[in-house]
Amino acid sequence: IRTMSSVWPLLLLSSLALTIRAIPIERNPKAEEVQPPQEEKLEENQDTGLYYDRYLREVIEVLETDPHFREKLQTANTEDIKSGRLSKELDLVGHHVRTRLDELKRQEVSRLRMLLKAKLDSVQMDHVSLLKQFEHLDPHNQNTFEAKDLELLIATATKDLENYDAERHEEFKRYEMMKEHERREYLKSLDQENREREEKRMEEMKEKHRQHPKVNAPGSVAQLREVWQETDGLDPQEFNPKTFFKLHDTNGDGVLDEQELEALFTKELEKVYDPRNEEDDMMEMEEERLRMREHVMKNVDINHDRLVSLDEFLKSTEKKEYNNPKEWETLDDTKPVYTEEELLRFEAELRDKEVELSRRAETLRQEQELLKERGKALEAQKREYQQVHCGRHCFTLFTPPPPCSSPLASVVS
Repeated sequence: IRTMSSVWPLLLLSSLALTIRAIPIERNPKAEEVQPPQEEKLEENQDTGLYYDRYLREVIEVLETDPHFREKLQTANTEDIKSGRLSKELDLVGHHVRTRLDELKRQEVSRLRMLLKAKLDSVQMDHVSLLKQFEHLDPHNQNTFEAKDLELLIATATKDLENYDAERHEEFKRYEMMKEHERREYLKSLDQENREREEKRMEEMKEKHRQHPKVNAPGSVAQLREVWQETDGLDPQEFNPKTFFKLHDTNGDGVLDEQELEALFTKELEKVYDPRNEEDDMMEMEEERLRMREHVMKNVDINHDRLVSLDEFLKSTEKKEYNNPKEWETLDDTKPVYTEEELLRFEAELRDKEVELSRRAETLRQEQELLKERGKALEAQKREYQQVHCGRHCFTLFTPPPPCSSPLASVVS
């Protein structure tokens, strides 16, 4: 995440890490040697998963280059950004910035037109009507970037990123239902003896997965000390929350964003999930990581800006849950993410989709047969034309010319 003002990341840049899967941070410094990262050592932005990700980033980068707009960012609050009041400052940015923003918008409109043309080539609609499907820009003005465009971009990105966790949970639920559906269908395909044997094997795998070390509650002193000792290689007796915070604020922007938080849970997740084990599902591991991050944010992120400041982090260490948390319940310990009724509805949807796909396949087969018949007819017409053309050519070659009636011809004869 890029280091900018203390306000802008609260809404946009800090949220861009939502779709990133954190990896273990390998380091082994001594506590007294920990220094805040330098601003020059910036991490490369990761993709948010938004379909307008590149446009969003490029607009932000251009706006950062304007001194006036950057100054306004430093004094604005989150409400100023969300409400669109900050967007009005766009009228005061430099001409070269506006020119570049105009160019970016025209490029985005052109990109969306190409996407729509590829998908809706057979539908006769004007471009304005098609572009109304996209909320992150003003479709009525396709050539210049105005305050309304910035307001729409901020509002859309905020809404999409805030809903992203819910979408991830829903996606995981459908994944789990599909897995259970395939398990049941597989068992149905077996005879009774093999089915009983396979059910026993599956149950043994589940039980093996449940046998793992105790998982510390995310954000608790036990969990943080384990990271301090095993990941950072520091003496657990010298654990210091303030030093820990600065050590894991990897981009030095003074807050822990969602990516930096998720990196802290890797040690706990490794207790439960191992990619080498057949019984451990890595999709479940990522759902577990998301649950852990949401748990910490709920208990630590006081102002709900999706970031953890040093002050919020230190205040969380004063809570009862920090020193005496409840034991963390993994996905195996909680009730299934779906009900039997939801599974039945999901299976009904699958059957409907299979019927629809079969219908489409039959339609395509019929169209293919029709095209073959048309191809044969065209080939026959081509052969007929060639035969007629050849006949005319042969007739011209072998037919003698008519006698010449000129005076000169009679003399020659």
